[in-house]
Amino acid sequence: MLSGKNILLGITGGIAAYKTTFLVRLLIKAGANVKVILTDSASSFVSPLTLATLSKNPVLSSFVKQEDDSLDWNNHVQLGLWADYMLIAPATANTLSKMANGICDNFLLSVYLSAKCPVFFAPAMDLDMYKHPSTKASLEKLQSFGNIMIPATSGELASGLYGEGRMAEPEDMLEFIKSYLSEGLPLQGKNILITAGPTHEPIDPVRFIGNHASGLMGFELAKAAAKLGGKVILISGPTHLSVDDSAIQLVRVVTADQMFDAALGHYDKIDVAICAAAVADYKPKTVADQKIKKKAEDFTIELIKNKDILMTLGERKKNQYLVGFALETENELENAQAKLKKKHLDAIVLNSLNDAGAGFGKPTNKITFIDKNSTIKAFELKSKAEVALDIWNEIIARTHA
Repeated sequence: MLSGKNILLGITGGIAAYKTTFLVRLLIKAGANVKVILTDSASSFVSPLTLATLSKNPVLSSFVKQEDDSLDWNNHVQLGLWADYMLIAPATANTLSKMANGICDNFLLSVYLSAKCPVFFAPAMDLDMYKHPSTKASLEKLQSFGNIMIPATSGELASGLYGEGRMAEPEDMLEFIKSYLSEGLPLQGKNILITAGPTHEPIDPVRFIGNHASGLMGFELAKAAAKLGGKVILISGPTHLSVDDSAIQLVRVVTADQMFDAALGHYDKIDVAICAAAVADYKPKTVADQKIKKKAEDFTIELIKNKDILMTLGERKKNQYLVGFALETENELENAQAKLKKKHLDAIVLNSLNDAGAGFGKPTNKITFIDKNSTIKAFELKSKAEVALDIWNEIIARTHA
């Protein structure tokens, strides 16, 4: 949800400023581009060098900047236009009062007054200051302007008192922002299950039966769902891919049996399930305890069928919207439609190894989306991130009708 977004973080002079180093790190991990504005007093509590290192951008604190032997200026209007979101944390009583009354006596306040984006602010001060009528008036006035307050919490304060006025923790601030931004998104409040990657069926402690699936399609589907407001359970077979989004719970498995158990364990609470994993159809009947030595010229492995995850989910489907994948090499459309019907799916995503740029191990894919009403929609070759969004658009169009 914050990936690729430009965030201005304004830090004012309160003891809670020390928490902003953790906040910057979390924003960067969420994929945001972060620029930090520091008031003069804030630099007494947190190091500009630390913030510059974590944000990967110079820390701004004044209108004038020195570059070699020349002087230049920091354009507050340009910064205000650059930002997708602005966050002021900690927001002290002094800064809150100035923001509420249009006082512009430092660089941070000039950027705030120039900002065209949503502005979040996190109050932080001592108990009596927080309860003072002038502070309450500032908070109400700022929210009437459309600014979004991240409420202070109760706890031990720097004065030794215990009460309201403690700045929200960085993790809670990030979750608050993401929750606010998810309002009105099409998958808000939806629980999503996605399977991804291959499965590895062991022959012995060294060897396994597998396939060339990278897991990229499933991971892109999970990322797209999270950006659309969904809470995602991503069950992945062996892959080098990873996710860093609190809206995505990554469950790593190896075998088809493990993926089956994980999928069934979460299925009852799911609104939409997409089975994008390339699950092995068969597994060795017997798994050797020790490495099998090369002896005979011929070697036979007896295989037995794995449990069919997609079929089982289809048979147990209640209110879930269930989507499968069909990777075909011949009679593509007919085979995909037969699979859709046989496994009680709501839709199926067809791709063919005959299409250049589609299939396993590639950054692109070319799909055809087929629903249970035999509506067929073909798409051009696109990146898997774009394909994921196309798939979600098709699902949302049908589940929000």
